[in-house]
Amino acid sequence: MRILSGVQSSGRLHIGNYYGAIRQFVQLQDEGQAYFFIANLHALTTVREPKLADELTRDAAMAYVSLGLDPKKAVLFRQSDVREVLELYWILGTVVPHAHLERAHSYKDKIAKGISPDFGLFAYPVLMAADILLYSPDYVPVGKDQIQHIEFARDWAVKFNLTYVPGYDPQDPEGKEKGHAPGILKLPEARVQESTATVPGVDGQKMSKSYGNTIELFGEEKEIKKRIMGIKTDSTPVEAPKPTENAPLYDLLKLMLPEQRFPEVDASWRAGGKGYGEYKKLLLEAYHDTFGPARKRYDELKRDPAELERILQDGAERARAEASQLMQRIRRAVGVP
Repeated sequence: MRILSGVQSSGRLHIGNYYGAIRQFVQLQDEGQAYFFIANLHALTTVREPKLADELTRDAAMAYVSLGLDPKKAVLFRQSDVREVLELYWILGTVVPHAHLERAHSYKDKIAKGISPDFGLFAYPVLMAADILLYSPDYVPVGKDQIQHIEFARDWAVKFNLTYVPGYDPQDPEGKEKGHAPGILKLPEARVQESTATVPGVDGQKMSKSYGNTIELFGEEKEIKKRIMGIKTDSTPVEAPKPTENAPLYDLLKLMLPEQRFPEVDASWRAGGKGYGEYKKLLLEAYHDTFGPARKRYDELKRDPAELERILQDGAERARAEASQLMQRIRRAVGVP
């Protein structure tokens, strides 16, 4: 079984990234052949400072390794180090219907937020599909809001196969029946982590770099403390029971505290008698207990950039070995030497 996913290096990673994706990736590396990439080409739609773009890419890679991704088990690489993805991006784009891109959720959402509707943003799903299809994965771990991207990748893979593979039948994509040819591009399946709750930000909205309401994984300790102590709460008196609905502090405690410890905190929260400040200190303690070892490893990698580059180059070589084989077949199919 092959698994593939990636993270866009458009900002500092936060605890929402960990609980929503990276924690799952670390578990998946033991389930099969895993490919994980840093989507630094995608990030160019929003990051326009070269030095910052490189810094954020390295930051994301250090985060993956620090949080438990083993480069000996999984293939970790920069998107831009595998240039075949850009070739597939163009070839795939020649069969992509314009109407599909117009109805892409990510495009419409970003336009609604005031982001400039340039070509990169409009064609973003095609590059994402190329990222996926280039490595022929069986499964792509995604959140529910990303399912459309997998559906696009499947639809466009079918359209490519129908166009360039004689005897291809969408009802038999692997060509198991006599007279049918297997497709060149494999149809991936979305793997949705149903149990992952939305991680609230310090203001109660979904934690997101776009909202500026994150708690960073590897930020400065003073800033981490400031963020946690500044989590939005209501005016419930100290002695009164605290509400559990629309309460980001409560949700974060439930998420980050050890499973065996949360019932005690939950009972205290519902009984009243403690102020929000005490619970924020408890959350700060849980943050350091959870991410302390990873932060230490991150600092080690930051002091040894050569080691991080070695990991990324090794991953790129392994990824390119797979990508180049597929692109040879695609070139032959479309008539490009």
